[in-house]
Amino acid sequence: MLSIILPVGISFYTFQSMSYTIDVYRGDMKAHRGFLVFLATLSFFPQLVAGPILRAKEILPQLVNMRVPTALNIRIGLLLVLLGLLKKTTADLMAGPVGVAFNGQADVSTFETWIGLLAFSAQLYGDFSGYSDIAIGIALMLGVYIPMNFNLPYFSTSPVDFWRRWHISLSSWLRDYLYISLGGSRNGKRARNQFITMLLAGLWHGASWTFVVWGAYMGVIVVVTQWLNERPALAKWVNSKNWISLIIKIVVTHYLFVLSWPLFRGSSLEAAWTMIVDMHIPQETAVTAGAGIVMALVVAGLFLMHFVDALRIRYGDALANRQWFFWPLLVIGFTLFFTVGDFGHDFIYFQF
Repeated sequence: MLSIILPVGISFYTFQSMSYTIDVYRGDMKAHRGFLVFLATLSFFPQLVAGPILRAKEILPQLVNMRVPTALNIRIGLLLVLLGLLKKTTADLMAGPVGVAFNGQADVSTFETWIGLLAFSAQLYGDFSGYSDIAIGIALMLGVYIPMNFNLPYFSTSPVDFWRRWHISLSSWLRDYLYISLGGSRNGKRARNQFITMLLAGLWHGASWTFVVWGAYMGVIVVVTQWLNERPALAKWVNSKNWISLIIKIVVTHYLFVLSWPLFRGSSLEAAWTMIVDMHIPQETAVTAGAGIVMALVVAGLFLMHFVDALRIRYGDALANRQWFFWPLLVIGFTLFFTVGDFGHDFIYFQF
């Protein structure tokens, strides 16, 4: 029955309501007496079912004193919605190779396994960050500001850096309300508290052993990263801005997260282990030209979404102010989406 009656998005608005209770308890904000506004805070519809996770002190004051949205708010909001739809469409195109890799068939080659895992990287990022962009854009058109939830995560140079860029609202919530509550880095317990935090982050995604092991794995690589960062012999290389070392760190970081996708997406621990083995032990199945093209398209999709995000972060406001270029771009973009877009795929994070 739980699969039927469990409310959609419960994990998101549970965290939002907990942030209110904890902030009031800590004295970081005063208790609010307007019950209707409090309910509106918890049920704010743009991000209700898949985030970003809002804190009461971020959104409640905005709903108490609602601002009239400006023309610039509306233009930037529309741009974010368009970019979110673009990323969602790109993510949906990755469903094919993801299905091939995760379908459990024995004849999947090592190359196809890597294609599927990289495609899942693209699918997960495009789907989730696309939803976040749409939610932030809709809220902005209503006059409500929601903080950015993704910041080019696949350009991260370490697992710690990744969690500063990926699902920022969740990782910062866990840091402020769980990690710090456990004691943070005090009394030499930082590694323990980091591990517990990431373990519970895995459990937040779902009550299954695959998510528990995924969370434990995240805890291990975060703790090891922090330990390596403190080694004097490695400090110079870790902090190096040389482009070669940056590329190496980006590739290694992405590999560590691709290694975790069989746990995150897989149906069981056995299936996940099989995929991890297939990643590293070459299968006899020949690599076809078609597989090479699919791999190229998957990598191109990953770079395209990050390129679009980089342009939006750096030039989004300037673009919205150049109306002679902005409105034609918007009309063409929405026309193309509603003409060729596929509306048959749910957002992945609806299940969380």
